[in-house]
Amino acid sequence: MGDVTRRLARFIVDSHWSDVAAPVRHEAVRAVVNWLGCALGGCRDETVSIALAALREFAGPPQAALLGRPERLDILNAALINAISSNILDFDDTHLRTVIHPTVPVASALTALAEHKAAGGAEFLHALVLGIETECRIGIALPPEHYARGWHITATCGVFGAAAACGKLLRLDEQQMTWALGIAATQAAGLTEMLGSMAKSYNIGHAARSGLVAALLAARNFTSSEQGIEAPRGFGRVLSERCDFGAIVDGLGASWALTQNAYKPYPCGIVIHPVIDACLQLRNRHRIDPAQIVRVVLRVNPLAIQLTGNSAPRTGLEGKLSLQHSAAAALLLGKVGVEQYGDACVADPRVAALRGKVTASGDAGVGKEQAQVRIDLAGGVHYELFVPHALGSLDNPLSDADLDAKFRVLAHQVLDENGAGRLLGLCHALPTLPDSGAIARESAPSSYREAL
Repeated sequence: MGDVTRRLARFIVDSHWSDVAAPVRHEAVRAVVNWLGCALGGCRDETVSIALAALREFAGPPQAALLGRPERLDILNAALINAISSNILDFDDTHLRTVIHPTVPVASALTALAEHKAAGGAEFLHALVLGIETECRIGIALPPEHYARGWHITATCGVFGAAAACGKLLRLDEQQMTWALGIAATQAAGLTEMLGSMAKSYNIGHAARSGLVAALLAARNFTSSEQGIEAPRGFGRVLSERCDFGAIVDGLGASWALTQNAYKPYPCGIVIHPVIDACLQLRNRHRIDPAQIVRVVLRVNPLAIQLTGNSAPRTGLEGKLSLQHSAAAALLLGKVGVEQYGDACVADPRVAALRGKVTASGDAGVGKEQAQVRIDLAGGVHYELFVPHALGSLDNPLSDADLDAKFRVLAHQVLDENGAGRLLGLCHALPTLPDSGAIARESAPSSYREAL
């Protein structure tokens, strides 16, 4: 197929908000609520503070808010920092088929641009839907080898989503959008070697900033290859051994990736969630005394072993990618939230001791959202549970009320109850909000908000 990039560009340019069905529009609002809550929860993380300290001296004019913080940066660096904030907790959404965290790179770039270029809420949401559609379709086209070879798929595909969304907000024409996708393609990067470090979230921040750059350049008629995705030396063939280009363009508009989006109840790798569900249920159902646990045996999808099989994490960031730590924290502490993935919890001798009793094996017959957990106790007693659909999966989704509650808990890191409520109300009002930039401004701590 020799016209994939242009066909995708044409779809993005020609799409109208009226083409997007009501359930998809509602899902876009849910995605914003989840993303913004994650950004507020992560905005004071050490990773964000270090990145800001390193770059602020060199930033441009104060054009856009840093979510949950008093500082304002140029829109490119704001996109970068806000993406890091919203990803660092590993609480962001997941397109389960691709394991892409789709909203972070797209919404982070869009929010920065929307402050600089006024955009209504419906226009913002439409661009978000199109950006997520773009990155997820490209992700679907890639085979598992793309991730297995070490490419961080949220970053490599997220740059396309950010470019498409920002290009839509800038009202690029078909030619310009084709160039924007090509410029995005040449910036696609991100290595899974960085997982468990601060650079993991930088991967996604780079995608947000680079996608915004691509759209801004294309708006000025900065040219690129018009086959950036499908050419012999383009994205699809260089970053993967094979690519199903038809998956990118076939049936555009007939279905939407957002309908396959899932939201996390726990701030860790999503393939760990069924293990946490099983451990919490077994602990509560049988009133298990952690001191009596002899062995914990996990049977999970092989991808869970590949992504989260770190049996000896050293930091909170590494703990987020550890089946063993997550199981131990759930069984010992009875909850798995942000605190359980802090450095202190990972280093806790009690957690480490129980973590050493957890073993995990991969089974291709177990789905990504499934897990089998067996707990052996002193005296020969054992309990076992199979989780067919983890909480937060498409078959067991978080409700609107669940997402609102998650938002409030995370937002309270920086806002009081009234401030969190006002911001949540703005998110739900997005379809009719005249200025989508109000969300970023309202996220600032109350003592600074009047100055914005």
